[in-house]
Amino acid sequence: MTDAVELTEAEAEAQVIAKQNDQFRKTWGADFTIPGKIVVTQSVACLSAGAQVQIMRAVQAFDTFTEDNDPYGDHSFGAFEIECAGETVKLFWKIDLYDRAYKYGSEAPADTSETRRVLTILQRHEY
Repeated sequence: MTDAVELTEAEAEAQVIAKQNDQFRKTWGADFTIPGKIVVTQSVACLSAGAQVQIMRAVQAFDTFTEDNDPYGDHSFGAFEIECAGETVKLFWKIDLYDRAYKYGSEAPADTSETRRVLTILQRHEY
């Protein structure tokens, strides 16, 4: 019976984190009640300005969460594609939860006063 209670608590925490992750991602980090950073890899940074806009819009609009790409229910990962210079570019985004100093994983991931998010955007071949 204890396991069922712990699972319920874990699911409830995952739902809180998912809501925070969605808010951070959809506002592109502009909601300062959910602190964090957005970073891109060098190969993403080298894409055109038009591609950068497509990427931002795709990450903000992402809502295709499934059991396969969101097994914990915390909305911390997504895969998507954009068109750039006539080619399909395959990308991932992921959100990692750190302590306030961005040094270690957060010990209280649902507590926005103790947790800092890092949203990373990378090309699939970099994962």
